[in-house]
Amino acid sequence: MSGGDAAGRLVRPFTLTGGRTRPSRADFTLITTLTAVDPPPPWPVRPQPEHVRILKMCAEPVAVAEVAALLDLPVSVVVIMLCDLLEAGRITARPPRLVSRATPDLELLQKVRDGLGRL
Repeated sequence: MSGGDAAGRLVRPFTLTGGRTRPSRADFTLITTLTAVDPPPPWPVRPQPEHVRILKMCAEPVAVAEVAALLDLPVSVVVIMLCDLLEAGRITARPPRLVSRATPDLELLQKVRDGLGRL
């Protein structure tokens, strides 16, 4: 786990979540699609660097699993941070689309393949 800042110091996951171990919402899945709100509302308090990194990743739609992989943090920690951003109105979260068994969505399958390749 890198979870380090620019100076190379290790940041413990419980520090990023303020000691919280459970998300405030239970509707995030690994393939929930996240998008940053544009224009973003102002920060009520100084954001953590990881929150800022997540928002940059969410400039284009991105899945929860991909955010966790890019941050090199456990999904459980990332979901808690995503709940913070969602409740602050800084991101939107879309549940996965249902795919008919008769006609597989090739675009979705390619995105999953590409995402797994980046892990």
